[in-house]
Amino acid sequence: MKYENICKGSFIARPNRFIAEAAVGGEIVRAHVKNTGRCRELLQPGVEVFLEDHSQKMGKRKLRYSLIAVRKGDMLVNIDSQAPNRVCEEALRTGKLVLPFMSELKAIEREKTFMGSRFDFRLQGRDGRNGWLEVKGVTLEENGIARFPDAPTERGVRHVLELIEAVKQGDKGAILFVIQMEGIRCFEPNDRTHKAFGDALRTAAKSGVEILAYQCRVDEDQMVLSARVPVRL
Repeated sequence: MKYENICKGSFIARPNRFIAEAAVGGEIVRAHVKNTGRCRELLQPGVEVFLEDHSQKMGKRKLRYSLIAVRKGDMLVNIDSQAPNRVCEEALRTGKLVLPFMSELKAIEREKTFMGSRFDFRLQGRDGRNGWLEVKGVTLEENGIARFPDAPTERGVRHVLELIEAVKQGDKGAILFVIQMEGIRCFEPNDRTHKAFGDALRTAAKSGVEILAYQCRVDEDQMVLSARVPVRL
């Protein structure tokens, strides 16, 4: 997944969840933050950030820039919350991502509803099997361990519980944690922030829901699925 017209800047502040201020080329600009999570450990004053410049195709946009990635030490972290689904779909369609329960895909559908949840993907295998896939982007990292969520997510808990129900009804189900950086040793649920999500995830794993995590190669202008990492529940 590639971006266009990327420029570097220096982060200044985040007045609210949706807006960041950055210094770009000697000018202070405002950028849309494509991630409503906290990102407190990333968005520190003075860190190097990368923004997408939409000046050539503004359309109905109010802000010229979007905040895409943040430099964290030697690591580049993508914080675009829309990117994991796009990266996942690319990997599914090219065969780079093969789910354990569905090796050959016949159909990939986006944002389909089951019970009270809209899942990211409904999949159909050539063997007739149906599967549901929910994708979660991960930007929180501590000492090589990626964790989710970085803020309480009742919606995330509901997704997990309804994936369990889908499996009970005979479908297949998986949760894919797309870690938006490289250099990760393993993935863990963030029990300190929301233990209910971690508990739901552990129940899902025991109920036949596949729990997967992949890290990504992140460059200034792109992000692609890289390698699977161990999940530690």
